[in-house]
Amino acid sequence: MDHNAIQDGAPAGGEPVSGPVEDTAGAAAPGDTHAGHGHQREGLATLAVGAIGVVFGDIGTSPLYSLKESFIGHHPLKVDQAHIFGVLSLVFWTMILIVTVKYVFMILRADNKGEGGSLALLALVSRCMADTRLTYLMVMLGLTATALFFGDAIITPAVSVLSAVEGLTVVHPAFEKLVLPISIAILFGLFAIQSRGTAAVGKLFGPIMVIYFLSIAALGVTGIMQAPEILWALNPAYAVHFFAMDPMLAFLALGSIVLAVTGAEALYADMGHFGRRAIMVAWLYVAFPCLLINYLGQSAMMLRHPETVENPFFLLAPEVLRLPLVLLATMATVIASQAVISGAFSVSQQAVQLGYLPRIRILHTSASAAGQIYVPMVNWALLVLVVLLVLSFRTSGNLASAYGIAVTGTMFITACMFGVLAFVVWKWPPLVAGFFTGLFLLVDGAYFASNVTKIPDGGWFPLVVAAIAFTMLTTWATGRRILRERLAEDSMPFDIFLGSVCQKVRRVAGTSVFLASNAEGIPPALLHNLKHNHILHDRVVVLTVETQNVPHVPPEKRREVEDLGHGFYRMIIRIGFMDEANVPAELAAETRAGGAFKPMETSYFLARQTLIASKRPGMALWREKLFAWMVRNAESAMVFFRLPTNRVIELGSQLEI
Repeated sequence: MDHNAIQDGAPAGGEPVSGPVEDTAGAAAPGDTHAGHGHQREGLATLAVGAIGVVFGDIGTSPLYSLKESFIGHHPLKVDQAHIFGVLSLVFWTMILIVTVKYVFMILRADNKGEGGSLALLALVSRCMADTRLTYLMVMLGLTATALFFGDAIITPAVSVLSAVEGLTVVHPAFEKLVLPISIAILFGLFAIQSRGTAAVGKLFGPIMVIYFLSIAALGVTGIMQAPEILWALNPAYAVHFFAMDPMLAFLALGSIVLAVTGAEALYADMGHFGRRAIMVAWLYVAFPCLLINYLGQSAMMLRHPETVENPFFLLAPEVLRLPLVLLATMATVIASQAVISGAFSVSQQAVQLGYLPRIRILHTSASAAGQIYVPMVNWALLVLVVLLVLSFRTSGNLASAYGIAVTGTMFITACMFGVLAFVVWKWPPLVAGFFTGLFLLVDGAYFASNVTKIPDGGWFPLVVAAIAFTMLTTWATGRRILRERLAEDSMPFDIFLGSVCQKVRRVAGTSVFLASNAEGIPPALLHNLKHNHILHDRVVVLTVETQNVPHVPPEKRREVEDLGHGFYRMIIRIGFMDEANVPAELAAETRAGGAFKPMETSYFLARQTLIASKRPGMALWREKLFAWMVRNAESAMVFFRLPTNRVIELGSQLEI
């Protein structure tokens, strides 16, 4: 078998189609409530606790480093009342505008049949727009946001775990030499347990994070009591005054202040697991007030004791409670890391199904929860890169320079896509849509611009990761398009084939299923089989798997069957980008294609094209070689489509791209 080859049969899980399978005229309009995924079966309180554990882990651990980095990071600020009030005011109003207004009240309403995230939003916007240059721009923005997410997924575990373990140095300075070994050990353990699934551990996430949020709020109250005047900092006038004092320094400080809202994108990405209402309740009644109280407490303590700026989060606790707080914060950062790792698995699965990544091994870790998956290749690649990152940067302060640019880049792209939603999909009045779009672009743009200044100090890392990911996403999508065009050049129309060939060929008992990436014409595997074996089965099914721009396709709308005559049938299986492609299961549920399918009488034929990079018009030669390498390392169609190993026949040929 030649490994530098690509198999026919909807490479990478099928070809996304432009039309939806059901009525999908647009996203849920503002004011609608989303009740998908059977969330009604669980109480709102239960879902909210679960959301606190999974969704708010990242933003919940931001107090460990955000205020500290704002004052003693790469652009230090004087620890006095004017700067403390200015920074705190910016933190508060950023949480109001970005997290509460933008994400909780607006972006969460843009659900794609219950699912959220950059790719889900891209699929939603794409199917609600005509095929124009704006659609192409949206695709590029969506892929860029996805690429940036992978950069964020590497930095989040590193900076979160490091910042928590560094609390040991507050307990006793002698622990400093243990910070790196303990952090790496925790990260190894975290990635090692991924293959076991997160169902059992996930049940503990919510209660632990509730305890964590209540603990940091209680500590915040003790800090506020030291200097109650800190409450005045919530006045936006202090943020304005901060910029008036030193506009350039205030602008540079935004790069650290935004660390207070890292993880906001998770509210949207994890919407499918808990629903919009549960996430809204968890944020408004638990996460937001607890975070704000803690930031107020840290700031009040710094106001009275400027020297505590070295590590205000842990110094806020009495000495006897600092070690327990380190342990609790470490658990919280592990939970935050778990959330982003699970998110990387989900994003990878969506990218495969939507045709932006090659087929990769995806293992389901739960028989009841389809969303709980494990992607070995992504898991171990993340571990290697996270450990290298920790060893290279060594402290959370150094990593904070790399952290932020991926997050703010994703937020800015989401603001752009929100504008398209508001104008094109939701059809808001132009003034309203323009006001909110302009506001979000201004705020997100300012934070992103400030983080751009951190590129030389480490911000280059997530950009390099994002550039590699973007290149792979676009190369795979473009390569598949070119491949389909090359295959179409040699394809024979079905009516000509039926009229001139099939009646002259010997038929044998049984059923043959030929997987095809295109729902039109004769698949290469069928032509190769006829050329070499000179026979056809009594029943021939040409099968195409298409991935729709919706998360899930209901069973009654998953299959379409056309009787072509002479024992030939064309079948289209439509799945959502969160669905599993299980071809035998779909065939077992279908009787319209000449009766029931008997597993031991059904053979599956796959065409495997050996790719030869050439100078034909298409992609640059280096991208063609990259595409061939991705094909070589892709999961086989047999495994991806769950085909029985003893019933598959592969037929190969060479193809120039």
